[in-house]
Amino acid sequence: MADRDIFLLGNPMLRERCKPVKNIASTDVQTLISDLRDTLFEFRRIHSFGRGIAAPQIGHALRVIYIDSEYTGALINPKITSKSKKKFMMWDDCFSFPDILVKLERHHSIEVKFVDEQGRRRTLKAAAALSELLQHEIDHLDGILAIDRAIDSKHIVVRSEYEKIARQPGLVL
Repeated sequence: MADRDIFLLGNPMLRERCKPVKNIASTDVQTLISDLRDTLFEFRRIHSFGRGIAAPQIGHALRVIYIDSEYTGALINPKITSKSKKKFMMWDDCFSFPDILVKLERHHSIEVKFVDEQGRRRTLKAAAALSELLQHEIDHLDGILAIDRAIDSKHIVVRSEYEKIARQPGLVL
């Protein structure tokens, strides 16, 4: 178990559609889950942010994400089964492009069916921040990046510029 290098924007692995996990109990899958957890926690220790990570971000084209937010653990073969009509706008970032922020729209609430690391079928109902996080990470499994969901090209900014603008009264991105 170890933290792994995170693939950055431009790496073709980030654009692959991941394959379903067939044998959750396999050593490879259990090691992947541990590596995702360790990589998430190490990234958070260094950068002071981060709540989730997807397998393709560390080089595995399998449908596995690991989150540590209102829910902590691996979600294997996650599938969004319902989405609210209500949506909200937000600025999103990503481990694969940590210096870029993207304004996009997400569903306010969703329901996700998945298998946990013990092989149990689970359902998770999520709203607001957890809903956004799950949509972001599940997008990774389909080769979709937050940058692809930008509301337009004017709403992709470098983090340092965003922070400068946010500190200036009257300026809005």
